[in-house]
Amino acid sequence: MDHLSYGRPSTPVTTGRPATALDDVDHAILRELGADGRMSMRTLAERVRVSRSNVYLRVERMIADGVITGFTARIDPARAGLGTTAYVLVNIDQNAWRTVSVELRDIPYVRHLALVGGDVDLVMLVRAPDTAALRDIVLARVHAVTGVRSTRTWIIFDELTSAAVAPKKRVAATDQRDV
Repeated sequence: MDHLSYGRPSTPVTTGRPATALDDVDHAILRELGADGRMSMRTLAERVRVSRSNVYLRVERMIADGVITGFTARIDPARAGLGTTAYVLVNIDQNAWRTVSVELRDIPYVRHLALVGGDVDLVMLVRAPDTAALRDIVLARVHAVTGVRSTRTWIIFDELTSAAVAPKKRVAATDQRDV
């Protein structure tokens, strides 16, 4: 999540330290925890093929360095009663992004808010119960925020999870043998 995400501070936190250097084992740990943040350290150690104490030390270091910022549950929006999803593109008055972003992230059903470069200023991910609620969010709530000039709404028909869009591992030619 970036600094404009729902439920996060409106200004980025800077430590004055460079980003933590991560090796292949760290990346493997992050990948496994991203797939299942509830797995035990023992299972995690087995999956990344290092000792349990090594996994504990690495996870604690990544938490302390701010690489791992928390653990969450993945929610199925439709089963949670949020069957309508849209990206709302927002154009705002110049220099209004700080105040606008604070107000927009407090609107119900806004799940992600990002300041972007290009033809629009902000992109919001909105998960609402239905199109009537989405209409109210965009036309009544978003447009009521001082500094918002215009919006465009893109309804999402279907979503693919990161696992579904990740490239498949290719089998090396030497592993494809005729038996």
